[in-house]
Amino acid sequence: MKTTTILGIETSCDETAAAVVQNGRTVLSNIINSQIDIHKRYGGVVPEIASRCHIEVIDDVIDQALESAGMSFADIDAIAVTYAPGLVGALLVGVSSAKALAYALGKPLIPVHHIRAHILANLIDTDLEPPFICLVASGGHSHIVLVKDYTDFQTLGRTCDDAAGEAYDKIARVLGLGYPGGPLIDALAKKGNPEAVRFPRVTMENDLDFSFSGVKTAVINYLHKCDQNNTPYDKADIAASFQAAVVEVLCAHTVKAALRSGVKTIALAGGVACNSALRDAFAKECAAHDMKFIVPPPILCTDNAAMVGCAGYFAYMDGATADTSLNAVPNMEI
Repeated sequence: MKTTTILGIETSCDETAAAVVQNGRTVLSNIINSQIDIHKRYGGVVPEIASRCHIEVIDDVIDQALESAGMSFADIDAIAVTYAPGLVGALLVGVSSAKALAYALGKPLIPVHHIRAHILANLIDTDLEPPFICLVASGGHSHIVLVKDYTDFQTLGRTCDDAAGEAYDKIARVLGLGYPGGPLIDALAKKGNPEAVRFPRVTMENDLDFSFSGVKTAVINYLHKCDQNNTPYDKADIAASFQAAVVEVLCAHTVKAALRSGVKTIALAGGVACNSALRDAFAKECAAHDMKFIVPPPILCTDNAAMVGCAGYFAYMDGATADTSLNAVPNMEI
């Protein structure tokens, strides 16, 4: 089998990343420059600042990825880049860099969809093959996806309002925990009682869809009522109860989708896939239904370029390349 080496580039939000990946599954390097400390002071990602930070470091990050892999541009067969979806200014930095490199080096340019890349991160260093069901949960997305083949995806369910990660960030903010909210809620919830408060579990017309706006509002209203009545509450209990509601819905809907599809493997993807309660719940439910459960290591759940190199490889094998007219697309369905 011929070895195909892909340079992946990722700048969809606030991580500047580059990676060298061979044959879609072997990561030779995965360099990530995070802006979390910069955006913490604002309580969330500031798009203009994110774009400027990408510009400042992207060349160095690409150089580090090649050096760490022990390679030069001459060893690269193609360049893959996230072009959709994401913050348009941030995306443009990566797309512009990738186009310049592809043109200068005479290498193929591969456009990669950010969410598809998150999903295919499950293939890295595993023997996983389609079909499988994947829950994508992050700050901007919550989708249940049937992966029919390496480049054939069908969305079965999705959030109708807030994404799961967005709800985590907002509840962390009202609890005064800081940013990013996901890891902080997860850590605090370990000290609380998940049955202290019964927050709503919402069911939509399409019973595989999600809605997290309601549970977010319910938590905020509960806290306001406690404050108005001078009723004490335990932040750990609130965090645990909120997380229990979100995890229960994410897990139940995804397992239901797998059962309906006749698929025996469930995977997780996206930043929320780092959540310990979510991982534990899926492991338990998959075991109960005799299903295989796959989840990438945390470094491959958050934004990274190894997943872009992986998705880029399979897109390249499918003949998907672009020319220098490739543009950033901030909103695009899977």
